[in-house]
Amino acid sequence: MSTQQPEDTEPEEQLDSALVTARRQLERAATHIDVDDGVIERLKHPTRVEQVSVPLERDDGSVEVFTGYRAQHDDVRGPYKGGLRYHPEVNADECTGLSMWMTWKCAVMDLPFGGGKGGISVDPKSLSNDEKERLTRRFAEELRYVIGPTTDVPAPDMGTDAQTMAWFMDAYSMQQGETIPGVVTGKPPVIGGSYGREEAPGRSTAIIAREAVDYYEKELEDVTVAVQGFGSVGANAARLLESWGADVVAVSDVNGAIYDPDGLDIESIPTHEEEPEAVLEQDAPETLSNEEILELDVDVLIPAAIGNVITADNADDIAADVVIEGANGPTTFAADTILEERGVPVVPDILANAGGVTVSYFEWLQDINRRKWSLEEVNEELESKMLDAWNDVRTEVEEKDLSWRDAAYVVALSRIAEAKATRGLWP
Repeated sequence: MSTQQPEDTEPEEQLDSALVTARRQLERAATHIDVDDGVIERLKHPTRVEQVSVPLERDDGSVEVFTGYRAQHDDVRGPYKGGLRYHPEVNADECTGLSMWMTWKCAVMDLPFGGGKGGISVDPKSLSNDEKERLTRRFAEELRYVIGPTTDVPAPDMGTDAQTMAWFMDAYSMQQGETIPGVVTGKPPVIGGSYGREEAPGRSTAIIAREAVDYYEKELEDVTVAVQGFGSVGANAARLLESWGADVVAVSDVNGAIYDPDGLDIESIPTHEEEPEAVLEQDAPETLSNEEILELDVDVLIPAAIGNVITADNADDIAADVVIEGANGPTTFAADTILEERGVPVVPDILANAGGVTVSYFEWLQDINRRKWSLEEVNEELESKMLDAWNDVRTEVEEKDLSWRDAAYVVALSRIAEAKATRGLWP
C-alpha cells in the first residue's frame, strides 16, 4: 500500500514497527539506570527467530503453505513466554519486537519468564474450523523442538484462542508420548487451563486504573471513564470499574462508540465475544467514532482495542486526565512524548494489561504441580501481584521523577540486567 501523501496535506506520523519501537524504548530506559553497555546490546537482539513452513490441506483437497514464526528474545530469568497470533501481517520483525515487550512485561511483574512471540501469516477468517485445527497441529509439530514447558511456553493472541491452545497442546503431547499441559497456557480449564485467564488482562487493567485514580487523589465514585474496545480486555475492565463505583461514560467496538455523560449500563452491553459488533445497537444519547472516543473529556481513558491509536496527529486532542493502556502499544513513541510534555500521565501496557501473562504463570504452576486453583485464589494472587508491580513502578516514578512508562522499563531492565550480570556471559 502506498504511503505517499497528497502534496497539499501534511504527512501523517509514520508508524514505527514493533521492533524499532521496542529498541527505542530500551535505549531510553538505559539512560535512567547504570547498566553495562554490553547488556543493552545483547537485549537489542533476540536469542533466535525460528521461521517454518506450515503446509495445510484445505477442505477442498488443495494444499497451501503458510509461513510461521517463533521469536525467542531472552531467557535469562526463565523460559520464553508469549502468544501465538494468526494474522496476515505476522512477520519476523513484528514477532521479535513483541517478544522484547514480553521480556519487559515478565520482568516488571517479576515473573520467572523471558519474552517470546510467534504466529502464522494467515487470515484466520479464511480458515474453516477444521482447517484451523490442522494448521495449528502442524505448526505445533514444526515448533516442537524449540518449545516446551521449561523452554518456551506459548499462549493465545490475535486470531487464536483457548481451543487453539488445546489443539496445540494435544499435538505436542501426542508427539512426546505423554500429556504435557504446561507446554502452553490459555487452555480451557478442563484440560489444565486456569480459571480467570481470559478475564485477567481486563482485570489487571481495571486494578491499575483504580490505583492510578487513587494516586492522583480522586475517588473512584467521582471518576468518568472511556474505554475504546469492548473485547475481552475492554469489557472486563469496564465492568469491574463500574462495579467499583466508576461512571463508564463511553465504550466502543470496531463500528464506533456510544456515549452517555451520566454513565452507561455496562453490564447490559454484550462483549465482542458474546455478540460481535453489538455496541452501536445499544440505547445511548450519543454515538461517536473510534477516533472521537479517544478525545472525550474524561478522567480516565483506556485504549483497549488495537495498537497505534494515539499518535502525533491526535495526542494534542487527548482530553483525559490519565491514560491506562489496555491494548498492546496503543500509544506511539511520538504521541507519548507529546502527552508527557502536556502533563498527561500514561500508564503503560507492560504494567496495566500484564494480568494475562501473570495468570498464564499461575496456569503454568498449576500444570507443573498438578493442582488446580479456584477462581478466588487466582483473583487474590493476581491482585497481590498487580499491587506489588504497581508499587515497584510507583517507587521509581517518585524517586527518579520518571514517567510511568520510563519507570516500568527501569524496573524491568534493572531485574534483567542483574540476572545477566549474576549469570555472566559464557563462553
